[in-house]
Amino acid sequence: MLPEFKNPDLLTRALTHSSFANEHQEEGQARLADNEKLEFLGDAVLDFIAGAWLYNRFPDFDEGRLTSMRAALVRVGMLAEFARQIDLPDMMRLGKGEIDTGGRNRSNILGDAFEAVLGALFLDQGIQAACAFIEPFLEKATPIILNDNRDRDAKSRLQEWSQSTLNVTPRYKLTATQGPDHAKIFTVEVWLSSQLGATGTGTSKQVAEQLAAQTALINHQAPSGAAEPAPENLNIEDSEILKT
Repeated sequence: MLPEFKNPDLLTRALTHSSFANEHQEEGQARLADNEKLEFLGDAVLDFIAGAWLYNRFPDFDEGRLTSMRAALVRVGMLAEFARQIDLPDMMRLGKGEIDTGGRNRSNILGDAFEAVLGALFLDQGIQAACAFIEPFLEKATPIILNDNRDRDAKSRLQEWSQSTLNVTPRYKLTATQGPDHAKIFTVEVWLSSQLGATGTGTSKQVAEQLAAQTALINHQAPSGAAEPAPENLNIEDSEILKT
């Protein structure tokens, strides 16, 4: 449930996607404010709160583990799930074109909106209110991340497994790039010596590499990858999986 805002206009802005602002601009009038600047602020607030929370919650973790845990908590797929938990998809103000193409279910839009709401709340009521809002999400998500090793990215896990089991280092090869400049789709192969390990497709080369590594772990039933979801359940928009 969303907290009550002292200034409701901040919340409205946080829920306004650029597609809505573009479609509702009247001639001769100023463009409606969208949530991009609030998302920028919310991203910084979230990094700070998550870092401080992890520092206090896991005093025995070293800097590297804290960094990977924070990255797992604030990746766009996780934030999109947080957004769904408070029904943000139904509250978002999206342009008609964005709605028609499934914008209410798009992880990057929902993740940005969640960060924008956090940024708006910080402006509205300060850091204590922002902490009170976000920390229950962190508390609930952390055990899942730890149990499933989600704080370790697929490329790192595949390299560890392939080097220890096959004595080879994975090689990634970009094999195709499709689509217009603003919506390119990349296809990457991962090779384990002379064997094709898997293929991944994503909205950036880095995401495609992660998905290829994820699929290779599953195909080869590597212990650290066996519990992961099947590749078709992964969202190729989750480029924040790379955030460290």
